[in-house]
Amino acid sequence: MKVHKEIPLAEMTLRRYEKPYKLSGRPLIKKLCLSIGLLQPGDSRDVIVDIFHTILKNSNLNSKEIEEKVISTRKKAKLPLLGIASSNIRRQLKRLKDLHLIERTGNSYRLNENSTLPEIFDEKIEAIYLKSIQNRVKEYFEAVHKELKQQDSTNQK
Repeated sequence: MKVHKEIPLAEMTLRRYEKPYKLSGRPLIKKLCLSIGLLQPGDSRDVIVDIFHTILKNSNLNSKEIEEKVISTRKKAKLPLLGIASSNIRRQLKRLKDLHLIERTGNSYRLNENSTLPEIFDEKIEAIYLKSIQNRVKEYFEAVHKELKQQDSTNQK
């Protein structure tokens, strides 16, 4: 018997944390990554934070340059060199691209359309990505509601 996998077309985890009053630098980027599901709470493999931080500070770097800067940053901060393999850096870049935070132009990566983070959230994430997920979930709510009403009317006969 063949098992059918449920593969989502799109997904995004959102978490609410305290307001970012006293955060800056890497801890601020880390909290953003936690907030949008790029990082799981308690996860020690947090190289995504350094990759995203590197792109925010340095536009138009290729994956090798990003890797070198991430390694340098983690060494300076005395962080473990976990997740720094080239293949993992590329995988994390893809995750950032999939959330419409960054884009690839030629061999380089930058913030999507050279926009600001608030613009990216408003125009790409909230208006398009989240809206499409929200609409589909709503369709499932409506379909289940319709099915339950049909069952009720059938049971009443």
